[in-house]
Amino acid sequence: MNFTLLEALHTNKQVNLTYYKQVQCITETGFIQFVDSLGGLFVFIDDVFELKNKMRLSELIDVRLA
Repeated sequence: MNFTLLEALHTNKQVNLTYYKQVQCITETGFIQFVDSLGGLFVFIDDVFELKNKMRLSELIDVRLA
């Protein structure tokens, strides 16, 4: 998953993210803006509202290039 996140970050490709949020699995589409593998965080900009979301890598279930 880290490789896919970094590839999406450097190539500015859109991704589909699936993650846990309040005991639910949520899938969103958007772009990766920042990845901190050591700190376990990444910043994701969703495609619909163009909002920045700061998330923990531990909440992430799946990442796929769109």
